Amino acid sequence: MGREWFPLTFRQPNERWDGVQAAAPALNAFLDAELKRHNLPPESLALVGFSQGTMMALHIGLRRAVVSAAIVGYSGMLVVPETGAPETFAAEITSRPPVLLIHGDQDRTIPVQALMHAAQGLAALEVPAEWHISPGVAHGIDQEGLRHGGEFLARRLAAAK
Repeated sequence: MGREWFPLTFRQPNERWDGVQAAAPALNAFLDAELKRHNLPPESLALVGFSQGTMMALHIGLRRAVVSAAIVGYSGMLVVPETGAPETFAAEITSRPPVLLIHGDQDRTIPVQALMHAAQGLAALEVPAEWHISPGVAHGIDQEGLRHGGEFLARRLAAAK
């Protein structure tokens, strides 16, 4: 059983947007505390998320004061306000870290089209993004996705040094 950053009832059109907005301060505070505890500079931060974790990683990763080394998102989406496109919140974007999105083509929880919408939204925000679709994978992560994510992080963390 997994955990969730915010409840999803699918009754409210803006619940994902409201959810990431509400959860962001706690996640940012946690990340800042962990960076301090480990004596790491903020630019060494890499965010990796699955499902809602991807939603959160993209939401906060694009709004941090210092650009993170990378964001890897599995089976998630870029959350935008129900009434708007990514351009409507472009002024909030303070960071443009490199992003890798990975999604299974058999995902029924968050359909693979969410990857394409996220890639388009990130491009509109001038955020560099790569993506990989895992054939035959539902709402999960396969070995190929792990390999892609690991290689991407290795490249980005090496470049951040």
